[in-house]
Amino acid sequence: MKISIQGFKASFHEIAAYKYFGKEVETIECDTFQKLFDSMQKDGEADYAVMAIENSVAGSILPNYARLREADLEIFGEIYLRIEMNLIALSGQTIDDIKEVHSHPMALLQCVQYFRQYPHIQLIESKDTALSAIEIKEQNLKGIGAIGSRQVAESFELEILAEGIETNKRNFTRFLVLKRRGDTVPFELGTSDKASLSFRALHRPGSLSAALSAMAIFGMNLTKIQSLPVLGEEWEYYMYADLEFKDYRSYQEMLKVVEPLTKDLKILGEYSQGEKYL
Repeated sequence: MKISIQGFKASFHEIAAYKYFGKEVETIECDTFQKLFDSMQKDGEADYAVMAIENSVAGSILPNYARLREADLEIFGEIYLRIEMNLIALSGQTIDDIKEVHSHPMALLQCVQYFRQYPHIQLIESKDTALSAIEIKEQNLKGIGAIGSRQVAESFELEILAEGIETNKRNFTRFLVLKRRGDTVPFELGTSDKASLSFRALHRPGSLSAALSAMAIFGMNLTKIQSLPVLGEEWEYYMYADLEFKDYRSYQEMLKVVEPLTKDLKILGEYSQGEKYL
C-alpha cells in the first residue's frame, strides 16, 4: 500500500501512518497538504492518506476542513499521536550556539514557551519539521536548529539538545485516515461509532440551534464544531461537526431529521474512534 503523508522521512505524519497501517507500507512524501490531496485523485499515486487535522495545543488546521469537503475523499479512520518535540541540531553544539530554529508553524506554536527563555534564538517557519532537520544535515548548517521527533534525530544522525520542549505534555495531534469515495479497504474496520459532517444552517432564526438540538435528542455526543466562511457568500458559513454515538441506527435517524434543517449536508466519514498512542 502507498500512503500519502504531509512531510518527509521520520516526520510525525510518517510515524502516524506506520502506527495505523504498519511499517510494511510505502509512504508518499508531500511537501504541502494540497499535494497530499492531489496524490489522492482518481488513479493517483497513493492508495490512502494520513492527514493532520488538529492539535490539542495549536488548534485546528482550518484549510484542511475545506479541502476535505471539496475533495472526493472520505474519512475511514483516525489516530491520536502524542507529540514530543525535541530541539535538534548538528552534534557538538550547545543551546548558546543556536541562532535560528526552523520548523513547521504548528510545531513552533507548540514550543513558544520554551523559547522565551532564549531570546537570542529567532523562530523561522518552514514547510515541515523533518525537512528542516534534513536540510541541517545535508547542508551542514551550524547555528541552526530544528524541532522534531526522536526518530528524525536518529535517522539523520543529529543531536538532541533539549528533549520534550513542547509547552503542554499532554500534546496530541489528531490525524485522519482518508480514502477515495467508493474504494474498499483491504482489512477489517471496526464498528462505526463516530462521524464527521459538514453542513450549512438555513438562513432563518434558530436553524443552527434546531440542528444541534436534534443531534442531542438522538444521543449524539458533539465532540467538535468548527465554522468556516463560504467563499463568495458574505456571512454564510459551513459548519464542521464531529459526533460520537453508541447506536448507529440512532445516528441514521438523526441524519433524517437534521437534513431538512440544513443545506449542503455532507458526510465526510463514518469510522471508529481512534486510538491514542503515547
